[in-house]
Order: sequence, then structure tokens, then C-alpha cells
Amino acid sequence: MAAPQPWWNKYEVQADPRNPQSSTAVKLFSLAGRNDADLAVDAAAVAAAEQRELAARPEATAAAQRALYARVQVPSFTLRDGHTIPAVGLGTWKAAPGEVHTALQAGYRHIDCASVYQNEEEVGGAVHHVLSAGLVPRSELYLCGKVWNNDHAPARVRQACLKSIQALRCEYLDLYLIHWPVTGSVGPELRPSVRETWQAMEGLVREGLVRSIGVSNFGARKLQDILGYAEIPPAVCQVEVHPYHRNDALIAFCRAASIHVTAFSPLGSPDSASIFPRKKPLVLMEDETVRAVAKRTGKNVGQVLIRGNLDVLDWELSAADYAALSTLPFQQRMVNGAMWLNPKGPYTSMEELWDEPELD
Repeated sequence: MAAPQPWWNKYEVQADPRNPQSSTAVKLFSLAGRNDADLAVDAAAVAAAEQRELAARPEATAAAQRALYARVQVPSFTLRDGHTIPAVGLGTWKAAPGEVHTALQAGYRHIDCASVYQNEEEVGGAVHHVLSAGLVPRSELYLCGKVWNNDHAPARVRQACLKSIQALRCEYLDLYLIHWPVTGSVGPELRPSVRETWQAMEGLVREGLVRSIGVSNFGARKLQDILGYAEIPPAVCQVEVHPYHRNDALIAFCRAASIHVTAFSPLGSPDSASIFPRKKPLVLMEDETVRAVAKRTGKNVGQVLIRGNLDVLDWELSAADYAALSTLPFQQRMVNGAMWLNPKGPYTSMEELWDEPELD
């Protein structure tokens, strides 16, 4: 059976008498030859069409909003605890207002936070917006938080975790890290008890407040200590890695211990020299080898250094270029933790802090 003709096909269409020659002018329906009964039927059809449009409009609007949030196929890694972590994340240390929301629209889903950054409320606003509006499901988000190491760990660690969860406006954190192996205070009597803190972190996993736990800015010996008593071993070690600080020994240790390494400051943290005094004021993004690789690949310096970021997933460095970046002779920590050193302790030298001699 042939489909019924739309109601508007029954009407003669006339050109707008005010502008009859225009192809874009509004067309007018002529009601000539239509009786009241026909008009009533057609009016009912128009009303039904309007109701269908109104009913479909909210979902169409929501779909249009969701379309503003790109979904990028970002590679992921499976952690030792079975959970997965996206290979690329957005650090929020110096995130400007609105930046996290923009990143979510661009396809970022791994958001790295810390209470000491003092912007978790800002990040939480962006998270709440996308979750409450159904723009991004919680299962796609990967939220990482951090806590200070503390001698009075159990109560303070849990309190800090709950505060971050509240600020980020979520029900749990995907990853929680001990930010530094320090308490934030100095003095030999304040040498941090990582064991207490770690056991408190394990409690967060058992309680369901966090899914995975790990450390940030820890050296190999401190990691080895944790592995000696941990009931839930560290899943992640977040450390500085870039061509000016390859961190090869620590990465090798973590690989052997099945600890995933997350690299921060891939650009060499060019704007943090005032916070972390350095022996040599070299800037990774101005390195001649880095610039040469960028020129050969037709990419900018930032893309070369963070090959693997969301806008550089569709190309690779050549073996020769990768080797060039992996053999730069100059090596130096940029985020070196110098502010934690104090003659009174708990750390008096870089070697004590990082479990290895300071690089030249």
C-alpha cells in the first residue's frame, strides 16, 4: 500500500507576492478548494507533527551537546590490580579556569588532580557539568588525586581523600597517590612514616573510595620498602620523564616490579624554574635536537615531546628521531624537590630524597 501523501502536498504553493521572482522567498499555501473538514484533518496532522517535534527536541538537544565532547580512541594500560589507565592525561597543576572543561570537550578523560594545586573545586565544576548533563559517562572519566605523606596517616589520609571526592563531585577516585615522600614539615623527628600512610591508602581501596593506589616522586629504594610490607602493592609510580631526564633506572625498576610509570612534565616544566632551582638553566623546548626533529616531522616542539597526546595519536617518530631524543647528553631533574631539603631533615640532600646521587 502506498504511503499517504503528507498534508502539505494537498495545497497549492504560491510565491510570495511581495517578491515573486526570488527563489529563496517564503512560499505561501493557498487554501483554495479546501473545505472545513479537510482543513480540520490537516490541522490535526500539523498539531501531531508539532507534538512529535517537541517530544524529540530534548533528546536532539542533548545529542547535539554530547557531540561537542569528542571521543578519542586513547590507548590504555592494564594495571597490576586489573584496572585500566588511559595513556594520556591532563595535569591540572597550573590549569586556568575553564581549561579542564575545554580539555573534556577535546577528548581528554584522564584528569590528574591534587589538593595542593588548590583548584579541585574548579575541576569538580567541570566534572559535575558533564556528568549531571549526561555529556560524558563516569565510566569514561579517570580521576586521579594525591595526598601528602603524614605520620598521623589513617585519619588524615581518609579525611583528605573524602575532601577531594567532595571537591571533584564524584563518588570515588580512580587513582590516589602519595604526592611526595615528605610531610611538608622539616626536622629529624618528622622523618615521614610512609608505611602508615600506605596502610591508610590500602584502607581506602577496601572501603571503595579509590580503585588504585600508587606514589608520585618516589625513588626506587622507597618503592622497594613499600613492596616489602604492602598488602596492596603500588599500581602506579608518577615521576618526571622527558628527554632531559629519562629516569631510565627507576623506569627499569618499576617495569621489573610490575608498577606502571606515568610520566609528568613531558615538556621539561619550563615555567617552574623559580620554584625548583636548577644547576643549569637549559630549556628542553629550545634544545637544538628537539627543534631539528620538529622541523623534520613537520610538527611543533610540543607535539614532538609529548608524542602520544590527543592531537598526535595518528603519527609516530621515526626510529632515528626517537633515538636522537633518547640520547641527549644533558640530564637534570626540573621538578627536583629542592624545597624539601633542610639541614634539620628529614632530607638533607638530593641523594636522600631521590635514592640516587643528584645528576650533574
